[in-house]
Amino acid sequence: MSLFSTRRARIDRALLPHLDAAHNLARWLVGSSHDAEDVVQDACVRALTFFDGFQGEDGRAWLLAIVRNSCYDWLRKRRRHVSLEEIEPPADGAPGPEAEQLHKADRELVRQSIEALPPEYREVIVLREIEGLSYKQISQVIDSPIGTVMSRLARGRKRLEHLLGAVQ
Repeated sequence: MSLFSTRRARIDRALLPHLDAAHNLARWLVGSSHDAEDVVQDACVRALTFFDGFQGEDGRAWLLAIVRNSCYDWLRKRRRHVSLEEIEPPADGAPGPEAEQLHKADRELVRQSIEALPPEYREVIVLREIEGLSYKQISQVIDSPIGTVMSRLARGRKRLEHLLGAVQ
């Protein structure tokens, strides 16, 4: 097996399974699926450029950290605030018209509430509750101690609970 094919196999194992999670995180942070695709593409270029420096086994946390940084770079360059109307809700199955309408309303309420969170709470909520990362993985992604992750999650969940309770 050549050196190129060995490197390619490592890249495939480390990055490819996590592209959906990368896009999901980017969409939540930048606000639209289209912009998220651009950010993830940029993040993948960065990941490939610096892949030889990747020594760990957790390609998901490593890639999501790069995506997170790419998102914040993208947002800084544009210096804009994303309106709620620009964010597309995640696609899912459609059970029936009434149930679909209720589900859509609930999903929209949750989406708006998550979007209303400050970015430092929003990103840990998305990484933990939507992407299912461990506290350790989140600490790697956001480059902060686990204690910071835990406190941001607790505060973010409390704010989210308050936002969702205030609407009802």
